Amino acid sequence: MDTRESAERWRRTWRDEWPRGDVAAVAALYAPGCMYRALAFRPADEGAAAARHYLDVNFTAEEQLTCQFNEPVVDAGRAAVEWWASWTEDGRTLTMAGVTLLRFDEEGSVIDQRDYWNDVDGRMEPYPGW
Repeated sequence: MDTRESAERWRRTWRDEWPRGDVAAVAALYAPGCMYRALAFRPADEGAAAARHYLDVNFTAEEQLTCQFNEPVVDAGRAAVEWWASWTEDGRTLTMAGVTLLRFDEEGSVIDQRDYWNDVDGRMEPYPGW
């Protein structure tokens, strides 16, 4: 599977399955030895089981989630996907806007994921032209 196909599959799966809380569908995107780094200053979750655990903890806590993903930007075997999401967690409603950097193996599974994002209290729609 080429990088563009893999990135589009990642985008579609996250867009459709994150709001449903479908951990299994999202976790299936990751290779057994993947590195999943959701926070830049925390050690990466290493391996598909660790990534699945991270997803399970977070998906369980998130309610009333809405999300949008832009088309992947692909170059030299890597992809970047911009995203925007809002949800309620522990009674707090927030919005996050970010980008995920991805690398894939030959089968199209994620071998490296890095997320960078900002958040704000409340539910906000993307700005014009986002």
